[in-house]
Amino acid sequence: MAGRDMRGGALALAGQAAAWPGRALLNLLSPGGGHGLSIMIYHRVLARPDSLFPGEIEGATFDLQLGLLKAAFHVMPLLDAVRALRAGALPPRAACITFDDGYADNADVALPLLLRHGLPATFFVASGFLDGGRMWNDTVIELVRNAPGATLDAAALGLGRHAVADVAQRRLAIAALIGQLKYLPMQRRLDLVALLAAAQPCALPDDLMMSSAQVRQLLRAGMEVGAHTVNHPILAALTPQQAGDEIAASKAALETMLEAPVRLFAYPNGKPGVDYRAEHVDMVRELGFEGAVSTAWGGRNTDLYQLPRFTPWDRDALRFQLRLAKNLARRAERA
Repeated sequence: MAGRDMRGGALALAGQAAAWPGRALLNLLSPGGGHGLSIMIYHRVLARPDSLFPGEIEGATFDLQLGLLKAAFHVMPLLDAVRALRAGALPPRAACITFDDGYADNADVALPLLLRHGLPATFFVASGFLDGGRMWNDTVIELVRNAPGATLDAAALGLGRHAVADVAQRRLAIAALIGQLKYLPMQRRLDLVALLAAAQPCALPDDLMMSSAQVRQLLRAGMEVGAHTVNHPILAALTPQQAGDEIAASKAALETMLEAPVRLFAYPNGKPGVDYRAEHVDMVRELGFEGAVSTAWGGRNTDLYQLPRFTPWDRDALRFQLRLAKNLARRAERA
């Protein structure tokens, strides 16, 4: 019954989207040719809601949003959109769906929904975390989630003492720890996270990220796979040699695994001028990628190597389309 209710809700919202006169606004802001591409960015699609992250997309919400996107936009593979932009042949109301990092729920939860709606997506995979790896921020999250007692004491590491007596305090602790660690040099950050994990008496999951077989499954299902570096570093914090190696090695690893070319790239974290710079854009271009995406919002940008992306979250058809229209009208930042 719950599954029928979810599908019914998706169909109802899709009907609203198709009938809403705001489609005319989307046509104006997304006329096609060389302008007006909307790129959605997701990370995880959870099987069930997570009390620590109540705003995180889960399957039912993703299903509703796919229905809205399908009704309001011409959803196309990102590589097709990049090539259409280059040729000045983008269709009106063009949109793409992308995922970052390589979480296992992309294959387990998101893929079946994409296939049911008949929609393509591009999955940007950080190759170093496949087959049992875990991103540093997820280590922090899981340590805080499973920390015993009322306090997580990381003062000896210079990371402070954090109250974790309830869900609200655990959320604050996660934000504080990630905020302290995020922009440290990559090796320093990894060392601190390892020490933090060694000091906490709790088991950590080893199945958060996709296996190589799941990545191949995405490709066989008609989805695109793009590169997202090996270790998901802040490229701007690396030496040029290190940054180039991260980008090139991720491309090579995925191409070997998939036995297929990898033509698209996503900058880790993706803020222009903060997380990556113009020199990294040049590296991506010189390595033979056809396009790359940032996490800057906006729809007015014709740089194929810094295409902006947008994070949607509305369940209501009107709000969803208005937010997307507002994003299309915004000029995106570039490095």
